[in-house]
Amino acid sequence: MKLIRKYLHPIILLIVFEAVAVTLWLTKNNLFYLFNFSYIGLSIFFGLVLFINKNKHARRVVQLLVGLYMLVYLGLICNENMQIEGFWYYLFTGVFEAATIHYAVAKIFGPLIFGRGWCGYACWTAMVLDFLPYKVPAQPRKKIGWIRYITFALSLIFVSALFLAKVGNIERIMFWAFIAGNIVYYGIGIILAFVFKDNRAFCKYICPITVFLKPMSYFSLIRVKCDTDKCIHCGKCRRVCPMNVDVTDNSRKRENGTECILCMECVNNCPQNAL
Repeated sequence: MKLIRKYLHPIILLIVFEAVAVTLWLTKNNLFYLFNFSYIGLSIFFGLVLFINKNKHARRVVQLLVGLYMLVYLGLICNENMQIEGFWYYLFTGVFEAATIHYAVAKIFGPLIFGRGWCGYACWTAMVLDFLPYKVPAQPRKKIGWIRYITFALSLIFVSALFLAKVGNIERIMFWAFIAGNIVYYGIGIILAFVFKDNRAFCKYICPITVFLKPMSYFSLIRVKCDTDKCIHCGKCRRVCPMNVDVTDNSRKRENGTECILCMECVNNCPQNAL
């Protein structure tokens, strides 16, 4: 019983992913979904168990397990465009398959449970950017987050134009768009990281996926909360937060609250164990 209490959160998340895996397997009659969501759920479960046991590489392990799987296996081997362009493509064709299901679970409805956990544990772009040296922002957050809405609109316009122009072999174009999109994302992300001295600059200002993630994350069930009786207001949690979130404020309107990626750096660095 004590063991179950200790690992309650990882167990709950594993059950959620297994429920999704079995439901999609049975409704879609496709064994892929059972494997896909079981693998992701087990990877997250394993990472959270490592975190509970204070392994400093826990989150990075999950990032690599999930991020490489989605980038290499689903993207490069299975030719699935897992970028936002792929979502628009499958949505327009009326096909409820890997990309649309992935977005529904990870980026549209999933954040109601785990917020921006996708960004912290599964995103293959952040997986690479987090290897860069600027893990703690060196400068205050810039007010240029509006750029994400431009990249979001451009992705929609790009796919819409292909359909309106009745371009042939769109599926192949989507695969090459996935390759080109990743190259562009990595290039811009690395440049911004060095310009702003912030590994997560791309996530804060450019990434179009956050247009889906932010509003749903506001209602997230899983959140970092502060025990105000223990907190000594030393400010260390804010200094180490890669997304500039004020975790000492427990309200849903806290500063940059929808940006929390559940990396747990604040929890690991709190001298009072108040988080």
